[in-house]
Amino acid sequence: MQPMSVGIMLGVGDDPNTSFEKAKSVGVDNVQMGCPPDQYFTPDAQEDLKQAISASGIMITTVFCGFVGESYADIPTVKRTVGYVPADSRAERIEKTKRISDFAKNLGVYQIAAHAGFIPENHSDPLYPVMVKTMQEIADYVVGNGQIFALETGQETAPALLSFLTDVNRGNVKVNFDPANMILYGSGEPIEALELLKDFIVSVHCKDGKWPTEDNQLGVETPLGDGDVGMDRFVNKLKEIGYHGPLTIEREISGGQQLRDLIKAKELLENLRDGE
Repeated sequence: MQPMSVGIMLGVGDDPNTSFEKAKSVGVDNVQMGCPPDQYFTPDAQEDLKQAISASGIMITTVFCGFVGESYADIPTVKRTVGYVPADSRAERIEKTKRISDFAKNLGVYQIAAHAGFIPENHSDPLYPVMVKTMQEIADYVVGNGQIFALETGQETAPALLSFLTDVNRGNVKVNFDPANMILYGSGEPIEALELLKDFIVSVHCKDGKWPTEDNQLGVETPLGDGDVGMDRFVNKLKEIGYHGPLTIEREISGGQQLRDLIKAKELLENLRDGE
């Protein structure tokens, strides 16, 4: 895979071949895989998936974790339901993360990723040390599978995330940088955040969006290039910090419009990457 090769975020449903055909129709050869449905955790299903991946020629760069009960309806709901924050489901979600780590290893994928949830910026908050311990437990498990665990940006400011990564103090805990999430959550200017977190960034989402206009509401995602990220500045900054990983397009809609937006986004990113 060439440096800064364009890929897409891809869900895998009942028929993985359909998903991989979608990637081919966009014209990419690498994807980040969304959280696999539980049906793929059986040995036979994983073997079928491995064969489908091999036949497609598509490289899986990351497998994402996701959990029952998560909702991104608005910021208070995200704070209450997402990631490893909810105490009543934390242990179950840690165990599912470990299962996904094993699943990814079986596919030959050595990066998994997740939204940790809203990490308190106040270190005296009782939740803060719990989140540090949770990340350490996950990191110590996945390192046994030779893997990186990447935290997706957005739900906290870049300084808060940097402080958290320092306190977790695990060499295999890194960042999947999503510039649009910084905007959608109103958590900071993404190019500045990119500079601050540059030593931890191992993968990126190429997504765009508009800043929130109401309290407790998320901003609005847009097609790549139509939002407030500034994709030219984003790609140039990636070059400046020496990033060579894939440029993974994420477009969180479905249907024909999503496919059209993905194809246009690929062209935009390749032009920006190649300096055209």
